[in-house]
Amino acid sequence: MIYVDPKILARVNQWLTPFFDTKTQQNIKEMIANDPEGLEDSFYKNLEFGTGGMRGIMGLGDNRINKYTLGKNTQGLSNYLIKQFPNQEIKVAIAFDCRHNSKEFAKIVADVFSANGIKVFLFSELRPTPELSFAVKYLNCQAGIVLTASHNPPEYNGYKVYWEDGGQLVPPQDGEIIAEINSLKYEDIKFEANENLIQIIATEVDEAFAKASVENGSFNTSQTAKDTIKIAFTSLHGTSITMIPTVLELAGYKNVAIVKEQAEPNGDFPTVKSPNPEEPAALKMALELAEKENADIVIGTDPDCDRLGIAVRNEDNKMVLLNGNQTMVLMTHFLLEQWQNAGKINGHQFVASTIVSTPMVEKIATHFNVKYIEGLTGFKWIAKMINDFPALDFIGGGEESFGYLVGDFVRDKDAVTAALLACEIAAQKKSENSSMFQYLNTLYNQFGNYREHLISITKKGKQGAEEISSIMKTLRENPFKEIAGSKVVRMDDVSKNETTDFVKQEKLSLNLPKSNVLIYYTEDGSKIAARPSGTEPKIKFYISVNTFEKENFEKILQKKIDTIAAQLNIS
Repeated sequence: MIYVDPKILARVNQWLTPFFDTKTQQNIKEMIANDPEGLEDSFYKNLEFGTGGMRGIMGLGDNRINKYTLGKNTQGLSNYLIKQFPNQEIKVAIAFDCRHNSKEFAKIVADVFSANGIKVFLFSELRPTPELSFAVKYLNCQAGIVLTASHNPPEYNGYKVYWEDGGQLVPPQDGEIIAEINSLKYEDIKFEANENLIQIIATEVDEAFAKASVENGSFNTSQTAKDTIKIAFTSLHGTSITMIPTVLELAGYKNVAIVKEQAEPNGDFPTVKSPNPEEPAALKMALELAEKENADIVIGTDPDCDRLGIAVRNEDNKMVLLNGNQTMVLMTHFLLEQWQNAGKINGHQFVASTIVSTPMVEKIATHFNVKYIEGLTGFKWIAKMINDFPALDFIGGGEESFGYLVGDFVRDKDAVTAALLACEIAAQKKSENSSMFQYLNTLYNQFGNYREHLISITKKGKQGAEEISSIMKTLRENPFKEIAGSKVVRMDDVSKNETTDFVKQEKLSLNLPKSNVLIYYTEDGSKIAARPSGTEPKIKFYISVNTFEKENFEKILQKKIDTIAAQLNIS
């Protein structure tokens, strides 16, 4: 006799009622008989709808991505939309990525919306996430959904929600929608589609998005420069293959070599361990193609095409990978320079970044007399800034995790337009007998040599969660007086919305939403942030150091990073 926890069995029995389809009931009965551990993991809790959506392993049960958990989310969102927009025609756009079941899940979501009298624009095939953000505004929708799990392993899928401005959910909508979803039973879901309310979208949004991407990502690069640059591109089996080659061609870039083995969308991601351009191994095939084609730049995106990885040639003509902070620095300075040359900077513009990203972006913004605004981790906060500061023009913004946004025609990180911008920079610098690598070094010489390092530590399970909590508690209650030999001058505790100035011995309020993040600042300009992940059993440490030393600065910076890591007692 196989033992099943009575509390879990009670949850399981709900899925054995007639509301659930016969195949689901049969598969659950097989799990009861043969896989009690799998049954427990599938049913011990509800898969949470977080502040931006839901992500998890596909399968049966409350703790999995499936027809019923997605249906419940969509029913709750439908109810909320109907309350928020009474007596209006409500419209929703839906896109999906390359993952297993994404297309089928997208149709289920469309069915539920339509069953609630909501007009649906459903993309016919996979599309990049930034195109969905664009489509929400372009089609005058009140909301948007994309079925994606970004760069998670193949067994995952997810459900991201966008509001009428094209940005992901932020307070108060997120909490209100979560409450609406949690108030429902599965039996409240309306699955019977009204096909008359579902409109399939083929190419019309593609053309508008591609045109807007070229308009926002192009900066007077000569056709000669475009003809000279050679680009190696990989979509890592994801959605960017549907748009980036088109946008580059439309912008006038002809020499684009595509990694053919990774061009076919495939939810198994067969050629990579992880389809994440943050991981150097993910761009291995693109780097090999770059050597074969003597390319000047490598660009690669994650499966839903919101993150962008770049490699460029150094002074020894070897390909080197840029990290997210370096890419952000290059793009921000280039954009500000273009705006300045066009005479468009008048004190009513801003650039944006996040509290765990490089301080160098703020220094660059200050140099151009452009306002710098900093938010919490996550691009939804940058999208919110665009709404919160309507009197200011948004030029661009990014985060250390390989995301960048050019202009405000999209309200999420956009690897399509960012890829074009990267090629613009590379082409212009090459035409000036320079390179992106030399450009970056010029910026380091001007603003200081900055280096960033991320340490991510996994602590699984209940014990791991307690360890992470203990680490944060110690860092708060027993703050460092010095870090790597430099005096700590300030500590920001975002969970309390409070900053402590140790020099002036005073505490002030932070203008940020509360979040479990702690940041130390030292006298020599180092910055160390500690942040437990909101979606994974990890604690992350973001280290930023800098120096104006011209000799041996790489060794100086690496020593600082190593010393800080050792002092934090992490590796």
